Amino acid sequence: MKALLLREIKSFFGSPIGYLVIAIFLLLNGLFLWVFEGDFNILNSGFADMSPFFKLSPWIFTFLIPAVTMRSFSDEKKQGTLELLFTKPLSIWEIVNGKFLGAFILIVLAIVPSIVYVFVISYFGSPQGNIDMGSTLGSYFGLLFLIAAYTSIGIFTSTLSENQIVAFILAVFLCFVFYFGFDGVASLFENNSKLIASFGMDYHFKSMSRGVIDTRDITYFLSVTLLFLSATVYKLKSLKA
Repeated sequence: MKALLLREIKSFFGSPIGYLVIAIFLLLNGLFLWVFEGDFNILNSGFADMSPFFKLSPWIFTFLIPAVTMRSFSDEKKQGTLELLFTKPLSIWEIVNGKFLGAFILIVLAIVPSIVYVFVISYFGSPQGNIDMGSTLGSYFGLLFLIAAYTSIGIFTSTLSENQIVAFILAVFLCFVFYFGFDGVASLFENNSKLIASFGMDYHFKSMSRGVIDTRDITYFLSVTLLFLSATVYKLKSLKA
């Protein structure tokens, strides 16, 4: 699996894809957080915190992560190299995990430079250092789990079609439904709104953003990630048969 993981990482950074993903994420965040007027502008918010960044990131990742993962297996199917991959001395799970970890690491690398924002906000806060590090660390922790869940969804949809655009659209749709969809449905049912909202990623991500790491939130994200990775393995086994 290590060889496959290294191959995935090299393929990302051996082409403009890896650098483009990191650049797009940082550029979009930089523009919305520091330049464009609006709800996400930190300078106009009046608060020394990173909450605008963590509110904006799920929206960006809804499109960016599917763009990274759409080629994972769809490209293998289109190029006819999927059968060759099956002949490697690797289990289906190892193949899926190699693809998953390669994309996951790339997205994590994209958020690392954003740590600079924490120091900038802390430095210019009044008084200096006036930033809630508990909620900031919790939000970063939650963002890692969100990235894992989104990536597993993207990996799964890449097995459904050899057309990368189809895989991309399906991944965007599922990411949107799992993050924002349940909140919309919950608003229609007042009596069970909290229960319905708890099935969505937004509910658990916001919970972790408060700085309190609840095992229920971790279990939720791990369950979603494992669900889609298992679905990926099942789909690949059907293709191999």
